[in-house]
Amino acid sequence: MNVTRNGETYDLKYAKKATLVVVLLPLLVMYTEAMLTPALPTIQKEFAVNPNDVSWVLTIYLLVGTVSVALFGKLGDMYGKKKMFLVALGFYTLGVILNGFAQSFQWLLFSRAIQGFGMAIFPLAFALVREEFPPEMVPQVQGMISAMFGVGMVIALPLGAYVTQHWGWRWTYHTAAPFAVLMFILAWKILRESRYINPGKLDWQGALLLVWAVVPALVAVTRAPNVGWTARETLVLFAVSIVGAILLVLWEKRAENPLIPLDIVTARNPAIVNLGIMFAAFGISMMSQANTYIFQMKPPYGFGKTILQSGLLMTPMAGIMLIIAPLAGKIMPKVGAKPLAITGALIASSGLAVLAKYAPEFPPNHLWAFVAMIAYVGAGITLMNISLINVLVFSVPPRVMGVATGANSLFRNFGSTWGPAIAGTIMSTYYTLFHPPGAPSWVQIKIPTTKAYEVLFGTSAGIYLFLAILSLAIVEVMKGGKIREVENGGEKEVKVA
Repeated sequence: MNVTRNGETYDLKYAKKATLVVVLLPLLVMYTEAMLTPALPTIQKEFAVNPNDVSWVLTIYLLVGTVSVALFGKLGDMYGKKKMFLVALGFYTLGVILNGFAQSFQWLLFSRAIQGFGMAIFPLAFALVREEFPPEMVPQVQGMISAMFGVGMVIALPLGAYVTQHWGWRWTYHTAAPFAVLMFILAWKILRESRYINPGKLDWQGALLLVWAVVPALVAVTRAPNVGWTARETLVLFAVSIVGAILLVLWEKRAENPLIPLDIVTARNPAIVNLGIMFAAFGISMMSQANTYIFQMKPPYGFGKTILQSGLLMTPMAGIMLIIAPLAGKIMPKVGAKPLAITGALIASSGLAVLAKYAPEFPPNHLWAFVAMIAYVGAGITLMNISLINVLVFSVPPRVMGVATGANSLFRNFGSTWGPAIAGTIMSTYYTLFHPPGAPSWVQIKIPTTKAYEVLFGTSAGIYLFLAILSLAIVEVMKGGKIREVENGGEKEVKVA
């Protein structure tokens, strides 16, 4: 069945089949990424590396991925988003397969770097949804994609711990590899090439300057909690990154076919969304780190649960996200993306403020109150994230959708990197010494106190309050059953309800 919206024809049957592919993607990626976390201590022992070195298993993936999202987004606009989506998914699948056969730490880092190129699948998927789906379907599908991130995390943490404990960490990848191959086949068979192609030459100078601007900063943020934020190494890396960022901006202003068109990413709505997504990812990362410790630390500093139990206790939050996400996508064209973004940010901020105020009183006797509160916060975060991504995809022309979503993912990665680093610093500042039962008398470990949780939740609450204020500046893209689409030659409204 075909539908026509303002001269554009969309195939509803195809859209429903393609939805299966893009909605399952977050499950695959969150499964492979989240289940790695419980396996890190085992990897460290097997390859005899220190904690700083083993953290590069996560860092190398993020470094390569942050650059690849911008590069592949541009290539998708130039050569077709499905083509580049399959290339990115191919890299991801290859990396997952190779990870499971790593015989050395260097091999594992190399295969994780290959996997990092696959991070570009998400901005390309968002762009394909925007181009090939009827406008009224886009908010709902984006909502379902967002919900699956939370569901994947809840599934992966306990399952990853179980697999690592019983069969070894390599089996976390062996179990994921068949699903990655299946996703590649489904995408190849089902997805259609994007209808908009924007040919041109690739801005290789811009790509190199992007690497210069991004990589040193991410390395500095990752290492700062261990070497110190004011250490010479940290400051030099930040300085190198700032110089690269300045040169990148100067070059992109004069480039004939820039890798990151500044007029697109700095326009009002895209700029608000990019800044908002970056701060949202930062706040989510800090909250998640605090949740993990509260669930697993021994009383009175936590609830003393296992990784498996912690994952199960986050199931209510995932369930709320599964309900809220598609519902928000359905009502968004009627009530508007802007009100939902503001409402979501205020819900998250108020919930986090409660968590900050009562953090010392939750463990160990108020477990279900804590679970209910993080589910409440998850509902707000879901509302805000879905609203922001829809504001973005309806605020830029389809011909540059890959660039816009790629740049947005770049900002998201920055926020996701800063969050754990700042959280780690806070927990290293507010700690108490703990003597593990059965350990020698001289063995003591540092564990965060409830003051650390107060600071983490309080900071996150302030961030989401800022995001609510920032969202006031959004130019509405949908309301009253109409969606305002930005086209290459201007704007048009599409009636959807």
